[in-house]
Amino acid sequence: MAMEGLLMPERRNRIPLTLILFGALALASTLFLFLSAGHHVHAKPAAQETEEYCLSCHNNPDLTLTLPSGEALSLYVSPETLGHSIHSQTGIECEACHTDIKTYPHPEINFSSHRELSRSYYLACQKCHPSNYEKTMDSIHAKIAEAGNLDAPICTDCHGAHDVQPAGEPRSLISTTCGKCHDQVYTEYRDSVHGKALIEEDNPDVPVCTDCHGVHNIQDPRTAQFRIESPDLCARCHADQQLMAKYGLSADVYNLYNLSWHGVDISIYKTRWPTIWHNSAVCSDCHGVHSIRATDDPVSKVYPANLLATCQQCHPDAGPNWTAAWVGHNRIDPARTPILYSTEQFYSTFIPAVLGLSGVYVLLQLFHEIVSRVKRSLP
Repeated sequence: MAMEGLLMPERRNRIPLTLILFGALALASTLFLFLSAGHHVHAKPAAQETEEYCLSCHNNPDLTLTLPSGEALSLYVSPETLGHSIHSQTGIECEACHTDIKTYPHPEINFSSHRELSRSYYLACQKCHPSNYEKTMDSIHAKIAEAGNLDAPICTDCHGAHDVQPAGEPRSLISTTCGKCHDQVYTEYRDSVHGKALIEEDNPDVPVCTDCHGVHNIQDPRTAQFRIESPDLCARCHADQQLMAKYGLSADVYNLYNLSWHGVDISIYKTRWPTIWHNSAVCSDCHGVHSIRATDDPVSKVYPANLLATCQQCHPDAGPNWTAAWVGHNRIDPARTPILYSTEQFYSTFIPAVLGLSGVYVLLQLFHEIVSRVKRSLP
């Protein structure tokens, strides 16, 4: 008992010591994981660190550089503008575009003008957007630049540089962007039925510049091929039954146009001679190009009082009776055009009847001739 009494205190002391060591180890592990997690939560991505490094100088509105051309190049970048750009939000850092700038001091700028510098830097867009960049190489803008006009738009002219936003947001920005260079066209479009619906009503259904001309692979609209394909272009909306029903418009316009002399003529040229200019009327000849107005607008080229003058563009000898017979892009019906409807119904019955009787007559004549020959051949 005496020996057991002496050993009991030793056993009691060993258990608390083990627990203390285990607890200390657990506490140290927990503290390490907490600090590690805290470090990862608060660490900034490399892109933001680069952005902050660059903005430490470029957030100064007075920071400028004089180019050899004498132009003052502003080196100021608004932190707020850059922070709201799609590039910054997706972690694309400054060096992605400014590939020649790694640290300070920067290498010397060897561009003589602001435009030359812009045209050099926009080439960086192809690294991330190769497909769109390739399309621009086949556009009318690229061809104009190749001809020597360096003011032809490049990526940053349309999308911006440090303020790049998601494309088409807001939708009206597309046309106002094009209007920076095509100001007269934009003025006409702004006052058109399409432009008013877009700008004043924010209507998402009406076409903007890129819907008709394309986005990156914009072609020359003055070519014969663009002209004869323009009815198909208009048909994207005006042959859409659901869309036209939404606005109480006829979706038969394209089909009826194709049945007209103008439409048939254009279809033949489109199939056989797409690069030859032809003067048969397409949609824009009658309705206008960028200045399209509603048919009940007194300024519209197809308003009843203006229609004769529109037809006389191609048919100078046309008189008042010319337009009186025009039913528009509408099917002939008894309510709108009762005389034409009756005439059409008469001929739709009379002509088949005449042709049918003529066919019967020809068959009887053939039968008579065969019978006569057979009789003559008999002994």
